[in-house]
Amino acid sequence: MTQKIIPFLCFVFLFVSTNAKAEDFNSGDSTQKTYHISGAVAVTQNGFSILPMFTLGKPAAIFDLSVGSDRIAFEPQFRFSLEGRPWSFIFWFRYKAVNQKKFKFSIGGHPSVAFRNTSLYDKMGVPKTVLNPQQYFATEWIPSYQVSKKVSLGMYYLVSQGLTEGTNHRTNFVTVNAVINNVLLAKDTYLRFFPQIYYLDIDGVDGYYITETLTLSNKHIPFTISSIMNKKLRSRIPGDDFVWNISLNYLFNKQLKRI
Repeated sequence: MTQKIIPFLCFVFLFVSTNAKAEDFNSGDSTQKTYHISGAVAVTQNGFSILPMFTLGKPAAIFDLSVGSDRIAFEPQFRFSLEGRPWSFIFWFRYKAVNQKKFKFSIGGHPSVAFRNTSLYDKMGVPKTVLNPQQYFATEWIPSYQVSKKVSLGMYYLVSQGLTEGTNHRTNFVTVNAVINNVLLAKDTYLRFFPQIYYLDIDGVDGYYITETLTLSNKHIPFTISSIMNKKLRSRIPGDDFVWNISLNYLFNKQLKRI
């Protein structure tokens, strides 16, 4: 059944994006309220979680959708291995509390489900693997400051609470980051650079890491290529010293007007 979900989500995302692009709304009326429908479908050789040090360790497909206004949005995310097995479902609700030209501050929260493989034995003693859903709830705080047209600085804080027995009880994730946008490489081809240093604490076991995301885009095509690289600086949390991935992403974004 799960092997049918990925093609179905691909169809939904392409249907929404095609219909959003086909709609033409009058943007000249300042009394109209702006809404958006946007999203992305990514295929990668190594799926990354919200916490960059944790990966699926195998090829993955990630579906992102965002629906809302300039202030509030519902942003679900669905992650699968390319074998069709669900990895995690995250249901973000985000609100821009401050949306000034230079300074912005957003808050958000989500319930989520992460799926883990569990080995069990049937009545005949034959081992089998089943998906074990683990429930979480998390909140986030995101301040940022626009230094120039191309550069912004920010912080990110996420705290997650495990709701299922056997999950991590409390996770704290704090980053200091920068965004460098629209670095011109060639005609209409741009590079986006997103470095960050972060601190991670999982039930009292902590560590420091550095990660960076590079994204290559062209303004005439809806596809981008991106890569995430994560390096351990000092940590007591088990995991690889260095992990990376490369992704092909399909993007769509439509601004809608309603009186």
